[in-house]
Amino acid sequence: MIMFKNHLKIAWRNLKRNPLFSLINILGLSTGMASAFLIYFWVTDEIMVDKFHVNEPNLYQVLMKSEENGIIRILDGTQGPLAEALEKDLPEVEHALTVMDGGKLGMSISFKNEENMFKTAGLFASKTFFDAFTFPLIHGTASQVLSDKDAVVISENFAIKLFGSVENAMNRQMEYNMFGNEHSAKVTGVFKNVPNNSTLQFNFVATRKKLLEDIWTNGQVWTNTGPDTYVLLKPNVDIATFNLKIERFIDKYDEYNTFSLFTRKFSDAYLKGNYENGVQSGGRITYVKLFSFVALLVLLIACINFMNLSTARVSRRFKEIGIKKTLGSTKRILVVQFLAESIFITFLSLALSLVLVILLIPVFNFITGKELGMDLIFQHMSILLLGTLVTGFISGSYPAFYLSGFSPLATLKGKFQGKGTELFARKGLVVFQFMASLVLIISVLIISDQINFALTKPMGYQKENLVHFDLEGKAYENAPVLFDEIEKIDGVESVGGISESLIREDGGSSTYGIDWPGKAENLEIDFVLRRVDENLIQTMNIEMVAGDVFTPELGSPESYLVLNEEAVGLMGLKDPVGKKIQLWGEDKTILGVMKNFHTASVMQPISPVVFRYAPNLDLAMVRIRPGTAAKTIESLEQIYTSFNPGFNFSFGFQDQSVNAQYLTEQRILSLSKYFAFLAIFISCLGLFGLAAFNTELRIKEIGIRKVLGSSSLGILRLLSSDFIKLIVLSIALAIPIAWYAMSDWLLQFAYRITISWWAFAVSGILAITIAMITISFQAIKAANANPVKSLRTE
Repeated sequence: MIMFKNHLKIAWRNLKRNPLFSLINILGLSTGMASAFLIYFWVTDEIMVDKFHVNEPNLYQVLMKSEENGIIRILDGTQGPLAEALEKDLPEVEHALTVMDGGKLGMSISFKNEENMFKTAGLFASKTFFDAFTFPLIHGTASQVLSDKDAVVISENFAIKLFGSVENAMNRQMEYNMFGNEHSAKVTGVFKNVPNNSTLQFNFVATRKKLLEDIWTNGQVWTNTGPDTYVLLKPNVDIATFNLKIERFIDKYDEYNTFSLFTRKFSDAYLKGNYENGVQSGGRITYVKLFSFVALLVLLIACINFMNLSTARVSRRFKEIGIKKTLGSTKRILVVQFLAESIFITFLSLALSLVLVILLIPVFNFITGKELGMDLIFQHMSILLLGTLVTGFISGSYPAFYLSGFSPLATLKGKFQGKGTELFARKGLVVFQFMASLVLIISVLIISDQINFALTKPMGYQKENLVHFDLEGKAYENAPVLFDEIEKIDGVESVGGISESLIREDGGSSTYGIDWPGKAENLEIDFVLRRVDENLIQTMNIEMVAGDVFTPELGSPESYLVLNEEAVGLMGLKDPVGKKIQLWGEDKTILGVMKNFHTASVMQPISPVVFRYAPNLDLAMVRIRPGTAAKTIESLEQIYTSFNPGFNFSFGFQDQSVNAQYLTEQRILSLSKYFAFLAIFISCLGLFGLAAFNTELRIKEIGIRKVLGSSSLGILRLLSSDFIKLIVLSIALAIPIAWYAMSDWLLQFAYRITISWWAFAVSGILAITIAMITISFQAIKAANANPVKSLRTE
């Protein structure tokens, strides 16, 4: 204990004796540690998504494989009867359940209780939903709340909104509107609000029976897909064997089936939900791994600063080491001393890093879309302390073993071995620091370029000045009348209707049920399918390449279809306009062909799209005159609320909906920018410290050179040339690494940029400029100093 106290005293004295270097060490380490802690909290939150369910180890989602044009697609939408059949036929299944997200059908769901009315998201699920998933009930029994067809279970918040309190909600009647039809329901239970780390987000759960018997009757047949199917397997079921068993399960119920089944752990969907040609190919887990690596990299850069500055100042401690060794100190004791000093500084940095974390958490939450709280610091304090201890050991290990290895005689004489090795190692660490920082900077520039490309790439229709809003109640029942009134608004150019948004990453409503003469026997194409009115194509400014659009003059527009170029190409049709094809066995005529347009982000290729006519739809699209948005939307709201009393007017802009598809990438870009800045900042701190020390060592040399006539520019060149060479080497090493990493990242986009030389040039120039500014501060100060002071005998 006495020795330990002595080590701390010496560490404290060294801190006070060298305030500049101490400040650089503490500031660099605390910044690196704060970055690592924030990323650790983010990674922990990402990994824990959907892990809170009690049955998580045995809870799986059933997925389907479909081969289309030689490519294997993975579909999460399954057949409505599948869950019941799996539970009935397979003894390994404890529960199988159907879950249908209302939004997946393009449903517009508004609940009302007398004067209160709210539109919200919800699910239709099998009666065992609350047995399989852990969403705790405040009122009601898990096995009973969904027994009755007209039962509905609502969230705590939703109960308060509709009925004033949770207690008032129980056994109350309520109505909801779907597809323009009114349905009644009885509240049989109230569940706690769904946590943020759940991928299932909903405010009500209605019954599967209600969905399939009264609302979406087509969901009862094996040839239609849509709902998600989940299975809770019994303990100790071998999942590989189970997957083989269910692979061709549907064949038993559908002789024309082309789908094969397999399962994926429910909690894996969030992080590992991407598939490429039927093989799992990453997902958000890629970003979790990436930023875990980046956090460690930034922390390592901070540790390198400590190592560099500690070894650089080694000459100041030679006599101390020599005297201690002469008086009997062993190498082990000296190693312990230097490690203790390092850990002491690291724990001082921990205190500052926690202050930084507390200050930065609100900003970090805004960037990442998380809701991380201060309680995380206390929950993970043991991990933070362990991380600090490891950081201190890593930071101090090289200096400790390096400093303790000198001969006592050599150190007392001022002579020592290993100077060349020390210098080489220090230069190597500087190169590594700037190389890592440059890789991050280059990556930021390329990611930014790709996101800008995605946001500005033409969609195939005019997304600007296009407003959309849901049609409910009378607006759904009498959409043509409402549209006539809207077209009279001065700022409105046109208005059209569509069954659901075109902007759906999962494609939204789709069908395999299109046949045509000459179709190959095993050819399966999943067509994106939308119902539209006669004005939708013109309103969205979708270009026609052949034929015509829907018009009232057609007589029976329901008998016609409009396809895009991709659909026609996949079908192999020549001169398609006027040709007969079949939709679900009904004869249809191809009326026109649209130019290709995007129905998802540029990560996805163009989809084959089919439009069919319908007069009453769920979503209105309004094109407004540029520069009139505020006034026109105000008029839209007045007409909508007067036409449809009791329903709220909620609208959105199409360009914002398109941009929202890249929210994850935009957040990744924002995080990358911050970490690139921190990496270069910490690297420059170390460079500043080394430059200061180098200047200090050569102060007499500089004085002599000035007396002999050397200019300030010459002194600047002398002190900076070695460092600039190291930065240039860093650039040379960073370019191929960044190019390889970014080329791999860009592969996830179906439409992507070509990596340009300017990203590397800009990063290199930026690195050299920052390094020159950092070095020049000390060099100019030394060059302008009075040489008399530096040459004066101590």
